[in-house]
Amino acid sequence: MPLRTTQDIVLVRQAVRQWTLAQGFSLVDQSKLVTAASEIARNTVEYGGGGEARLESLEQGIRRGVRITFTDRGPGIADLQQALRDGFTTGNGLGLGLSGARRLCNEFEIESAPGKGTRVMIARWK
Repeated sequence: MPLRTTQDIVLVRQAVRQWTLAQGFSLVDQSKLVTAASEIARNTVEYGGGGEARLESLEQGIRRGVRITFTDRGPGIADLQQALRDGFTTGNGLGLGLSGARRLCNEFEIESAPGKGTRVMIARWK
């Protein structure tokens, strides 16, 4: 899914809600993944200059999950450790986007380098 505008963020939220519902996630787990996806999608648009989100259904034995991978070709993150600290922000927010998203997911991976863009993968299992 393309991520260029705030409307695209809404579309990602809706898609994640539909995918988690289809996987049988509880309302609480749906909300956790939708919230995390919304935060990362917003970062992709606002700080990464836009990019894309890829949704995948996961199956591991009887376990089911949803994975979303966000990529951009923006300026990248110079200091990942600092960016993942609660309260750190380069904008006007509370600085809880990345760290909050990480807490809401079962799996969280981030790769970034200055001038190379950013890739964030989040997943939640039922």
